[in-house]
Amino acid sequence: MKKQSGFTLIELVVVIIILGILAVTAAPKFINLQSDARASTVKGLEAAIKGADTLINSKSLIAGNNTVASTATTPPSVSVSTGKTVLINYGHATPVWTGSLENALDIKAATAASGTSSEWIYLEDSASKSIYFYPQGQISPLAATAPGKCYVQYVNNLTAYGPITVTPVVTGC
Repeated sequence: MKKQSGFTLIELVVVIIILGILAVTAAPKFINLQSDARASTVKGLEAAIKGADTLINSKSLIAGNNTVASTATTPPSVSVSTGKTVLINYGHATPVWTGSLENALDIKAATAASGTSSEWIYLEDSASKSIYFYPQGQISPLAATAPGKCYVQYVNNLTAYGPITVTPVVTGC
C-alpha cells in the first residue's frame, strides 16, 4: 500500500486566511475604484458636451446662422427646447455657462465661489475663450500652484465656421 501525501485541512485553511489578509490590505492599492469612477464621469461629460455641440451645430446650420460671430449686433442663438436658447459663435455654443451651455447640458454646475454642492464646478476663461468643468472636490485646472488634472475644457475661439475643441484631462482624477 502506498503512503498518501498532501496538505492537511489545517494547512489549507491557514493559507486561505493569509491570502485573504493579503488581498484585503493590498487590493485597494492596486484597484482605485473612486479614481476610475471620477475619470469615467469626466469622460462622460466630454461625450455629453460633444453630443450637445452636434445638436447645436445642426440647428445652427438649419437656421443659417453658422457663419455669424457672437459679437454681431444681434448675437446668434438656437432654440434647444421650449424657452431655452443657446448663444452661439460660428455655429457652436459660446464658452459661457449662463444663457449658453447651461441650456445645452443637463448637469448641475456652479462656480467654486458659490459654495454649492453641485456635481460640477465650472470656470470660465474669457482670455482663452474656454470653459472648464471639473468634479466637485477637485482642484481648479487654473489654480496658481499645482493646477488640477481632472476636468473637461470646452474651447470656442472660432473666427470663422469650423470645429470647436473639447479636451478631457483625467490624469489627476
